[in-house]
Amino acid sequence: MKAAEARVLLTGASGGIGQAIVAALRDAGAAVLGVGRAASSQLPEGTGWVSADLTTADGLAAVNRAAADWRANVVVHAAGVPSFGALAGTSPAQMQAVLQANLLAPMLLTQALLAQLRRLPKAQVVFVGSALGRIGLPGFSVYGASKAGLHGFAEALRRELADTPVRVQILAPRSTRTGFNGAAVEAYNHATGTAMDTPETVATALLQLIDS
Repeated sequence: MKAAEARVLLTGASGGIGQAIVAALRDAGAAVLGVGRAASSQLPEGTGWVSADLTTADGLAAVNRAAADWRANVVVHAAGVPSFGALAGTSPAQMQAVLQANLLAPMLLTQALLAQLRRLPKAQVVFVGSALGRIGLPGFSVYGASKAGLHGFAEALRRELADTPVRVQILAPRSTRTGFNGAAVEAYNHATGTAMDTPETVATALLQLIDS
């Protein structure tokens, strides 16, 4: 879909990658409706906003209504939470929170939006995954599991919707320089020589994916 035709519902719009995605989409001529718990003052003027917690039923319902009223034809799932550390030191509550935010919330939101997307001449659903969903690294077992699940969901849904107007895509960035990474992850990346991209690099790749 060309950017000028796109009305993009973007979750995680106030995050480091999210803000770069908003800027890239707006510069390319797309309309953007951001979703998050709190709007960022750095979002470009004219960007729509829905305040919602996607890990709650009320939040999902609010975004579903807003997307329908706004006539969104592209959904980008970029919201997520980090997790780094040995499994032995990860609490059950933390594991549940990561899987809820990174996997279950985008699954439930996609399910809620699917009926309205299928009524459109063409629509796209894009999941922002991670290279860690394909490559298991120590310290990222919980986060990697959430992104691996997202990969599997996207691939299966793409085949499930192959005969509909809805295209399903996934983007899997490697490590990115944003505040999403805590000090321990920064130290890990430095010690292992992990290459890192700018959020603008990821945003450009996403824009190309939507257009391709």
